[in-house]
Amino acid sequence: QVQLVESGGGLVQPGGSLRLSCVASRFFFSVYAMAWYRQAPGSQRELVARITTGGSTDYADSMKGRFTISRDNAKNTVYLQMNSLKPEDTAVYYCNAARSTTQYWGQGTQVTVSS
Repeated sequence: QVQLVESGGGLVQPGGSLRLSCVASRFFFSVYAMAWYRQAPGSQRELVARITTGGSTDYADSMKGRFTISRDNAKNTVYLQMNSLKPEDTAVYYCNAARSTTQYWGQGTQVTVSS
């Protein structure tokens, strides 16, 4: 079945960086818009960043200038480079694929920003 597998999460100090990866399989990756969402304890899931099939990107305001989303269609992979991390970035980060009414989700990867 369709799989989205995230990796790259972990514990990082404030001001540090992490790079998340999401490898997709068993669907036609290049025709799907890809996105990263996150969910902190007690909070709703929120959009972090998305990238269209053509490579256009969009970011939540609090992530602009710190996070960069990119995709490699040859590797069926979407990335999220996160710089200048803050404690409030602590959350489970989820990969999402969307096309028309079809959506797929990964299982999530934990990012913890703490000293």
